[in-house]
Amino acid sequence: MARDSEKLKKLLQRIGEKTASVGIIGLGYVGLPLVMEFIRAGFSVRGFDLDARKVSLLRQGKSYIKHIPPEKIRDINRTGRFMSTDDFSKLKNTDCILICVPTPLNEYREPDISYVIKTTETISRYLRPGHLIVLESTTYPGTTDEDMKPILEKTGLRAGRDFFLAYSPEREDPNNPDFSTSTIPKVVGGYTAGCLKAAKALYDTIVQKTVPVSSTKVAEASKLLENIYRAVNIALVNELKMCFERMGIDIWEVINASKTKPFGFQAFYPGPGLGGHCIPIDPFYLTWKAREFDFHTKFIELAGEVNTGMPYYVVSKVIDALNARGKSIKGSRILVLGLSYKKDIDDVRESPSLKLITLLQKNGAKADYSDPHVPRTHKMRGYDLKMSSVPLTGKNLKKYDCVLISTDHSAYDYRFIVKHSSLVVDTRNATAGIRSTKIVKA
Repeated sequence: MARDSEKLKKLLQRIGEKTASVGIIGLGYVGLPLVMEFIRAGFSVRGFDLDARKVSLLRQGKSYIKHIPPEKIRDINRTGRFMSTDDFSKLKNTDCILICVPTPLNEYREPDISYVIKTTETISRYLRPGHLIVLESTTYPGTTDEDMKPILEKTGLRAGRDFFLAYSPEREDPNNPDFSTSTIPKVVGGYTAGCLKAAKALYDTIVQKTVPVSSTKVAEASKLLENIYRAVNIALVNELKMCFERMGIDIWEVINASKTKPFGFQAFYPGPGLGGHCIPIDPFYLTWKAREFDFHTKFIELAGEVNTGMPYYVVSKVIDALNARGKSIKGSRILVLGLSYKKDIDDVRESPSLKLITLLQKNGAKADYSDPHVPRTHKMRGYDLKMSSVPLTGKNLKKYDCVLISTDHSAYDYRFIVKHSSLVVDTRNATAGIRSTKIVKA
């Protein structure tokens, strides 16, 4: 067995003594919780972000993520061990750098790892012997070793010898009451055994369990499998929902009956489409990479086809429901309930509600939205709605020809909504238990 190098020994010692400085690039839904965990563990942390607004808000003790209250930001500021900055030259003062930047799809549904590449190029300008670099962003197998490593090694330093390179996929689930950053097991893969040892030692200080794997590619693939598993099963129940509807069968009742089986079944639920930063995107990273190996991922692409078609199905149900009441979609006023991609959070990334609003508008409807967690829209890749949330009052509800439940926030009083609405199209089974001819399931 090869002995640890002096650089690795020094890094492990600094991590063990918590004198190592941690730099986290990207202060969003993944990066900011990591900042708080490393501060809680006793490290000094520098948070880096290109968005000067985020940096300014953090310095003021304010939060821009709804499920992270301002008190927690003020707490980490009071330690004197946290600094937020958009000055990336300060990377040279860190020992461990974690990359938590977006990895979206481009207009052709191909991976866009430009944020990862640009961040790696920035790090390379300040790379020094003994540095640990860990990518957390979801990506295709090979990104760490084949895309990042050559950029970093242009400095003349070598991965595994002069600096340490690893991959550890984020597993954040915003506002999940049962799991947090520290309680979710952390998969870790290194370019070499030494790289793995360094990354594992770092994460061991903030999570209850680390799961070491043999390579960065295995770690990258594990994240894709997790989300492809969910995407495929959601596509299955979405397809069954449409099938059972024609048979006069309620998919929600079917699922509730099936999940009483104590083994061999896990419940997945249908919806108006996929949302969030993982499930709608990650499967296509593997689909794209598989082409390099002359492999066609039919199962994944079929699931993607079903899931991306759900907003169109929902709009067709709205059109049918309006027609049944003698109204046309053109000129109808429709209120979409919920802009975020899942209940009780303010994250609208890839939310199906955005697609629903766009489709309704293309069909001539006058669409608004109401969401207690998202007071107004902001410009995003592919969307710039320039809308504000409509207060959910009885008077306002009566103004609309149809209320479309896209996100089932806990704050909504569904009996109140049904009472004051002319028509309710429910994509989430949020009105279960409410008997009314006004309700149409979609």
